[in-house]
Amino acid sequence: MIVPVLDDLPTDDPADDLRPRDAAQDAVEPDHGSPQPRPTPRAVVQSFGMLAAAVLVGVLAVMPAPYAVNGPGPTTDVLGEVDGEPLIEVEGASTYPSTGELRLTTISGVGGPGYPAYLLNVLRGWLSPASVVRPVEDVYPQDASREEIEESNAGLMVSSQENAAVAALTELGLEVPATLVVAGTVEGTDAEGKLEEGDVLTAMDGEALPDYQSLVARLAEVEPGDTVTLTVTRHSRTVDVPVVTGEREGGGAQIGVFIDPSFDMPVDVSINIEGIGGPSAGTMFALGLVDLLTPEDEANGQVIAGTGTIDVTGAVGPIGGIRQKLAGAVRDGAEWFLAPSDNCDEVVGHVPDGLRVVEVSTLHEAREAMVAIGAGEGEDLPTCTAG
Repeated sequence: MIVPVLDDLPTDDPADDLRPRDAAQDAVEPDHGSPQPRPTPRAVVQSFGMLAAAVLVGVLAVMPAPYAVNGPGPTTDVLGEVDGEPLIEVEGASTYPSTGELRLTTISGVGGPGYPAYLLNVLRGWLSPASVVRPVEDVYPQDASREEIEESNAGLMVSSQENAAVAALTELGLEVPATLVVAGTVEGTDAEGKLEEGDVLTAMDGEALPDYQSLVARLAEVEPGDTVTLTVTRHSRTVDVPVVTGEREGGGAQIGVFIDPSFDMPVDVSINIEGIGGPSAGTMFALGLVDLLTPEDEANGQVIAGTGTIDVTGAVGPIGGIRQKLAGAVRDGAEWFLAPSDNCDEVVGHVPDGLRVVEVSTLHEAREAMVAIGAGEGEDLPTCTAG
């Protein structure tokens, strides 16, 4: 279709002469011959002031602000699907359907390297009770690039998935053998200079260490300051190394080594999720795996959200952004929230209406809470309290 430009149209419409004129219309026709009044100085000042303010707001809106803004992020049902595929897939064992939802929670943030926060982001964060605005240096390392932070978060996510699988399978009574490889020693401990990177721990005081849980259980029987004999495989040779134990932060004995375990999983577990980093989804991954591998419908139609790191022993650890995750959970329909015990101080006084928080410190406690909630008996579960 060819559209004529306006310059090609006739300037006079012959039909105009045939239309009756309205006297009132004629009366309001402007007199183009009369001089227009000049603007007053005050009007000029106001106009320039408004223009300057508009320019200032425009500049501030696109200038990075030295703040990080965190708000509620999306939640995801670990028992559901992502792009038509199960989020958690298991090979080598039977899985069972569930009528409930177990939703991992996230935070959505701007202000880090590569994701600057702008004035409008900061203003919205200050006005939203579910968001937190903090100086950017308090949230992100200033010497790290966006790529380095994303790589670190991706590594933490992979580690949390492996920990979740080991913890869940162990909770279900399955054996998960592990090769306990020494990744290094803690500076200042007796192990420094005695154990070497690459040593493989095979026994303690003559008792075999077939998995990571055996090492943890054996150390629980030792008092800080006791001497233990570690049997290690070093360059294909068996070596006995006496080590004086130290005291672990939080209590208990430690041998002063970093262990990089290699697990021999009895079933294959894969978790299909992208765009989420960090370790805080570990507890919900583990809980979802427990639900899938048991014939009982533990969640039983309930929408349960939660968060928390997890280690291979099933211990649930604290996370950041708990308030934003509570808000995201209730927004997406959850009525229950499993929160790490170490986050309770941040939970008290910030629970949204319609959400019930259950305090957990282990995967076993989280599993029992899920079962109670699904059975309609969740009202007596422990919750976070002040102090």
